[in-house]
Amino acid sequence: MSTQIVVPALGESVSEATIAKWFKQVGDIVAADEPIVELETDKVTVEVPAPSAGTLSEILVETGATVGVGAVLGVIGAAGAAAAVKPAAVAAVKVPELAVAAPAAVGGHPPAPSARKLIEENSLDAAAISGTGKDGRITKGDVLSTLEKPAAAPAPVAAAPAAPRAPDVREQRVKMTRLRKRIAERLKEAQNTAAMLTTFNEVDMTALNALRSQYKDAFEKKHGTKLGFMSFFVKACVTALKEWPAVNGELVGDELVYKNFYDIGVAVGTPSGLVVPVVREADKLSFAGVESTIAGYGKKARDGKLTIDEMTGGTFTISNGGVYGSLMSTPILNTPQSAILGMHKTMLRPMVMADGSIQARPMMYLALSYDHRIIDGREAVSFLVRVKECIEDPQRILLDM
Repeated sequence: MSTQIVVPALGESVSEATIAKWFKQVGDIVAADEPIVELETDKVTVEVPAPSAGTLSEILVETGATVGVGAVLGVIGAAGAAAAVKPAAVAAVKVPELAVAAPAAVGGHPPAPSARKLIEENSLDAAAISGTGKDGRITKGDVLSTLEKPAAAPAPVAAAPAAPRAPDVREQRVKMTRLRKRIAERLKEAQNTAAMLTTFNEVDMTALNALRSQYKDAFEKKHGTKLGFMSFFVKACVTALKEWPAVNGELVGDELVYKNFYDIGVAVGTPSGLVVPVVREADKLSFAGVESTIAGYGKKARDGKLTIDEMTGGTFTISNGGVYGSLMSTPILNTPQSAILGMHKTMLRPMVMADGSIQARPMMYLALSYDHRIIDGREAVSFLVRVKECIEDPQRILLDM
């Protein structure tokens, strides 16, 4: 009995996908629930498991084709039994003994007995030996003379033709993946629809670095996850979003939608492109909860295992270009959200302190891009200042101040 391989439901608002890769070929044996084909949507990569065990008998859609939900991709047939070799079917065959052919007679007379023995022992061609005996018969001396002659030099082997040189490839054209096309569409949509501006500030990371150095080992020992920077920035943003709700809002038609929940998207770079999994209810999570969630998303993103639900519905996004060495940038909105925070590389810079002294301090530039249709400049700047205050004095987050 055969079973069809069909495109499963891909999530809300996703109706089609591209065949990225077949893991099996026609004739291969597959196990039930074994990944058999990989689909790429405009949000995630999805592995389709085999609906039953058997043999992949047909591939109906090749790699690179676009398919809709419910489309039939291939067919799994019943596994064929391997043909076993039965002992009774093997007939005993007697191999005949191989007789050594006698040297052919030359000039109508066979070689002399002593010459024949030498020819057989040395595997010589009698026809190639000139006989000097009576009537042209080959003698023992003729065979010995042949053995004493140096072997003829082998014919020279013609030199193999030189392999053609590879062409000088100065450019390469690769079709955009569905994910890359969707990223391009969303970024252009953000530029075309939002009145996007960016405000900047800088934050002194001294206090946060000291706090992490003091507690990172004990934190990891207790919670089983590392204490990074992202949990502090997520918590700082939640604190600021509560004070400036427009930054957590969204424009729907001619209505402003203010959201009283805090689902923070965290941008993650993958070989296929940038994806933004969402930390749900970040205001209700502990620091350990935020860190373990982000770490889990990072691993799933690298493995291509993120689901559509995990990347849907964020209210605000944080992007850390500093991990790639970026010192300053203007992040683009993750529509339909109204704002995004950009983190950057921490560098020692000379700073003038309150007492007039100059000290080398670990400084990071922060950038907040926002939709000016929803957020006023005062709100954007005040939001970023609040994030700065929470990072420079982390106790504010714990004390809700």
